[in-house]
Amino acid sequence: MTNTLHRYGSGDSFKDDYIVFAIPARGINDKGAVEKERRFLEIAREHNPVNMGDASHGAVFRPSKSLNPLVHWYRNLKRDFETVIKGVSCPTTVAAVFDNPDAVVAFVKDLRAADLGLSINISGALEKVQECARLAGLERHSVEYSLGFIGQTDRMADRRTLELSTMCGHGMVSFNFVRKLMEWVKQGRRTPEQASATLARFCSCGVFNTTRACRLFEEELK
Repeated sequence: MTNTLHRYGSGDSFKDDYIVFAIPARGINDKGAVEKERRFLEIAREHNPVNMGDASHGAVFRPSKSLNPLVHWYRNLKRDFETVIKGVSCPTTVAAVFDNPDAVVAFVKDLRAADLGLSINISGALEKVQECARLAGLERHSVEYSLGFIGQTDRMADRRTLELSTMCGHGMVSFNFVRKLMEWVKQGRRTPEQASATLARFCSCGVFNTTRACRLFEEELK
């Protein structure tokens, strides 16, 4: 099971949300996996991902120890791909997030040609992901479904908060922090881009989609 399986939202809300993973199996194909995973990320960078990361060390948006109060208004939103690629130092899970299917198809085609020998998983709306695989010349061999949330769902957060917070599959983005940023965006204290990058820094594995988050924040302004 991937850490992106329980992203919340309607089918249409995932039109700009595709995550591609590379995962070695311990004791089976983890020998030499570091260089292979770096190559995976290098190929991903060529197709302009909105985010990517190494589950052991972090993503393109990450926290810093050298900050001052002004950073809340003037923080650099540049995506640091090179640090992520160079930071892979042990067999781990690496991922790249894309906001359009054409980039996914081109990326998967390049991965197929590279033949890295790693398990590749694409996470997204099933029909759209399957179409991407077929356009890349592949047919999926397995699929995992999310059955949604069951139980006392009346105690859950509101729909928009869930759409944003569940983009971090490890639950590192709190509901209250999402609500706070939504209020700041509405008040003009943060732009949707700033709020999205802030949330992405809490999701160190690199699967948070800042394009989708920005769109969701913008929808709150309508």
